[in-house]
Amino acid sequence: MLMLVGLITLLCHAGCETEHGEHKKEEVKFQVTSPVKKDTVITRDYVCQIHAIQHIELRAFERGYLKKIFVDEGQLVKKGQLMFQILPIIYHAELKKAQAEAKAAEIEYLNTKSLADDNVVSPNELALAKARFEKAKAEQKLARAHLMFTKIRSPFDGLMGRFQVRLGSLLEEGELLTTLSDNSKIWAYFNVPEAEYLDYKTRTKNDKPIQVKLQMANHEIFEYPGVVTTIEADFNSETGNIAFRATFPNPKELLRHGETGNILMSKPIKNALLIPQKATFEILDKKYVFVIDENNVVRSRQIIVGEEMPHLYVVKEGLTENDKILLEGLRKVRDKDEIIYEFLDPNSVMSHLELYSE
Repeated sequence: MLMLVGLITLLCHAGCETEHGEHKKEEVKFQVTSPVKKDTVITRDYVCQIHAIQHIELRAFERGYLKKIFVDEGQLVKKGQLMFQILPIIYHAELKKAQAEAKAAEIEYLNTKSLADDNVVSPNELALAKARFEKAKAEQKLARAHLMFTKIRSPFDGLMGRFQVRLGSLLEEGELLTTLSDNSKIWAYFNVPEAEYLDYKTRTKNDKPIQVKLQMANHEIFEYPGVVTTIEADFNSETGNIAFRATFPNPKELLRHGETGNILMSKPIKNALLIPQKATFEILDKKYVFVIDENNVVRSRQIIVGEEMPHLYVVKEGLTENDKILLEGLRKVRDKDEIIYEFLDPNSVMSHLELYSE
């Protein structure tokens, strides 16, 4: 008798627990929201290589010993400023020799001309003397040019690079001395996929350049915006990309030749349909959301994503702004489940996400 009473009590207790669990399950509320339609801006980033607008190698014009260095590595130099001097003794001597030969040729020409005026010598002899004189003058100019080339001056305002030679080095003709960079403006080269190139060309009107920003290696945004000024002629057949070049002012000389960074290019989108990324799930590389119908039943629906932003998707196909989508608890429901939900204002939902738009 006691065993029968215990069994009945146990069954009643288990039944109560089951009823309580079902009741608890029925009381679970899911969070639901709707897509938001608004004008927004997406930003794409591209790895870029930074170049000075002028970056040249400075080389020795003549062979000889490096006599003097008038500048230092990393120094800002002005156009025409003397930077290096090669030992000029030999070139001084060559110029003196050329000057003497030019003087002798001039005297010979004048004497021959005087004789030709008196018909003592033929016109051919006069022409020959004149040719020798012209040749001597040309050699004199050449010797003077060689002497000038022993002094190496800056061809433009710029920053000195690292020295490749030291004082007293024996230089060969054409030997690299250093580099010189004009960083007053910089060029940033970056590669753009074909589809994004077409988007760019479609929204560029009247050849008006589009502004871009530069994110530097320390993740800070460079304070001066740039513009896309050049697009390369051909696509790279291996990568499917085409090279863009953006120009940035660099008045504080912060950026240097050879740096890297990221170009940030913004693209406005009218009436973009936005949903949180966390409201989606994937099946075989296709994206889906759970849509709640008028009977509070969950239905999975495939969507096509047009653009991706941090925390957000721009939906191209599959939803309207009047649809209700499941925001939280996607793993707790199955297709055709009936749920109890709490509807959250979509603007409030979006305001709690870190939007990368304006």
